[in-house]
Amino acid sequence: MNSDPFVLAGKSYRSRLLVGTGKYKDLDETRAATKASGAEIVTVAVRRLDPKPGEPSLLDALAGYTLLPNTAGCYTADEAIRTARLARELGMTEFVKLEVIGDEITLFPDAEATLAAARVLVKEGFVVLPYTNDDPIMAKKLEDAGCAAVMPLAAPIGSGLGIRNPYNLRMVLDAVKVPVIVDAGVGTASDAAEALELGCHAVLMNTGIAGAKHPVLMAEAMRLGVEAGRKAFLAGRMPRRLHAHASSPEVGLIE
Repeated sequence: MNSDPFVLAGKSYRSRLLVGTGKYKDLDETRAATKASGAEIVTVAVRRLDPKPGEPSLLDALAGYTLLPNTAGCYTADEAIRTARLARELGMTEFVKLEVIGDEITLFPDAEATLAAARVLVKEGFVVLPYTNDDPIMAKKLEDAGCAAVMPLAAPIGSGLGIRNPYNLRMVLDAVKVPVIVDAGVGTASDAAEALELGCHAVLMNTGIAGAKHPVLMAEAMRLGVEAGRKAFLAGRMPRRLHAHASSPEVGLIE
């Protein structure tokens, strides 16, 4: 897949799978699952980092990966902006996965607050990747604000329901020129494959791997699902037909 890199903000990556780091039982499982996923970009919730002197930390376990700090747990634009600035002060990266949650039950994004925060962070030099709904109009506004990608949800965070509205994702793909990264709701490898088959450029997931009975094995399955989906998209699937169409030649048959 090296001849088909995933390009994000001008940098090329081999993997189209981005993974989170929450909900694992310990650092060893986090490290093993992340390795099995083949991911190069790993998200870290800035507000949940609690390094203790002399003890192994999550950041230690993720040495060698491209870190993508996120503003998980923020419910206002101001909170998200402060959290992104904190990540930069900690020396993590200029990249930020921007999350501004609008509701504690659904955990759907607050689209207006996300857009407002994105505009501020882009002006401050951040490379902004916003978690958003599957709305092509909002996706275009986020692109126009200078976001390096858009990250529409497939289904509610942690639900594992898979892609609920593939038609909206297709409209998002038509609306923007920046990468489209499906975020939230992916539950198994077939969900990941479907996202890539639709033409989405990458998938980000956490619970789909960490919440599996065997997270390391699921991480490998997700990697293979993403690779299969991308190859299927590039290959171009056969057309759907209402009726049967013989696979054997219909001419030159011996009578």
